[in-house]
Amino acid sequence: MTTHARPERVGQEIQAAIGALLTRGELRDPRIGFITITGVKVSPDLRVAKVFYSMLGTDQEKAETQKGLDAAKGFVRREVTSAVNLRVSPEIFFAFDASVGEGDKIDRLLREVRGKEGW
Repeated sequence: MTTHARPERVGQEIQAAIGALLTRGELRDPRIGFITITGVKVSPDLRVAKVFYSMLGTDQEKAETQKGLDAAKGFVRREVTSAVNLRVSPEIFFAFDASVGEGDKIDRLLREVRGKEGW
């Protein structure tokens, strides 16, 4: 097995661990809205994990959620380290994934076009 598959597997495990945290309601910061973890990109040395999330809401709500997630990084890092058996605890960074919103926008535009053309 090649070594480039390991960061992907670790990323999937980290995504599952953070998803479980959210499901159990352990991130109690009121700034964090309803989010979905869309993916995790882990560096080849497994020291950095970039967690992508999506949410619906205003720009203000998205900014507040980002602040809440940034404040919870230490807690999330400890929980991920205990859930995923790793020698080194990866540094966690959260990044908003705008692709879900863009996909919704494209879908809405396609429905409008279909409606005008009588599909």
